[in-house]
Amino acid sequence: MNLEFLNSSGNEVMPSIAATNPDTEALDAYSKAVVTVAEKLSPSVVNIEVRQRRQTRRGEDREVGGGGSGFIFAPDGLILTNSHVVHGATKIDVALSDGRRVPAYTVGDDPATDLAVISIDAPNLVAAPLGDSQQLRVGQLVIAIGNPYGFQSTVTAGVVSALGRSLRSYSGRMIDDVVQTDAALNPGNSGGPLVASDGRVVGVNTATILSAQGLCFAIGINTAKFVAGRLLRDGRIRRSYIGLVGQTVPLPRRLVRFHDLAQESGIVVISVEPSSPSERAGLRPGDLIVAFEGKPVAGIDDLHRLLTDAQVGVRSKLTVIRYSDKLLLDIVPIEISEN
Repeated sequence: MNLEFLNSSGNEVMPSIAATNPDTEALDAYSKAVVTVAEKLSPSVVNIEVRQRRQTRRGEDREVGGGGSGFIFAPDGLILTNSHVVHGATKIDVALSDGRRVPAYTVGDDPATDLAVISIDAPNLVAAPLGDSQQLRVGQLVIAIGNPYGFQSTVTAGVVSALGRSLRSYSGRMIDDVVQTDAALNPGNSGGPLVASDGRVVGVNTATILSAQGLCFAIGINTAKFVAGRLLRDGRIRRSYIGLVGQTVPLPRRLVRFHDLAQESGIVVISVEPSSPSERAGLRPGDLIVAFEGKPVAGIDDLHRLLTDAQVGVRSKLTVIRYSDKLLLDIVPIEISEN
């Protein structure tokens, strides 16, 4: 059946599909969220160009070019990026979204989390607002902004595919509590922001599996904020090390109630390194870490914050749940520095 729609003058008009189609309305809302975030964050995203010394197969030093992305997180010119973008750089130049090019220097570099802070001296900078990666949920909309292959302020969108992933850094250490997303990343996106729909940065884009589609990773902004603070204070990260691979997980409610725990998540031990403080303390795969020195541990970020340089060589109490029993294990962290 053919339907004709006429206006008051008798002329044929098309029906207003957009006003009645909920799918179209949803797409419009999705598009508006991405556009709003892109317009808000793009002035804070920078393109980073570096010169680095690399060793050839013959053992000769050679200067090569490279680069990536970053974002301004303080209006005085502080920029967050990936360690692998600027590590060992002999020269760093930053291109701002308004076309300005300014030199930069490294404030601090932490290969263990693949994070670095660099600084520029320029007026009228726009800082990106930082969010809370602990509040992320699987399926949540996220937007990645960066400069893949030098194409400045490229925007891609997707969802949070998984939380609590572990990823091996360039230094060989496992980065815990990594955000997995299907927002497309390419070479050059490294160091750019992963942004939630409210316009706040929730991650630092760091890696993609080139042989796969939709497997991209970002370091949670909570980890980045902690690392950036230490880099600004000391120029490097000094850590207590206990030698385990863990993942943030929700705790069964029966355990939370039975042991009257202060939080509803903890760390499940995936593996324990041989001859490490964790092995000497008797920690086992499958144990749930819920506190360190009496302070609640809701996830990997909490444990990283507690394992400061002040804990090196200090006998400490690690609270774990094994099966349904709560145990107190004595552990003596050692110092590790990967800078």
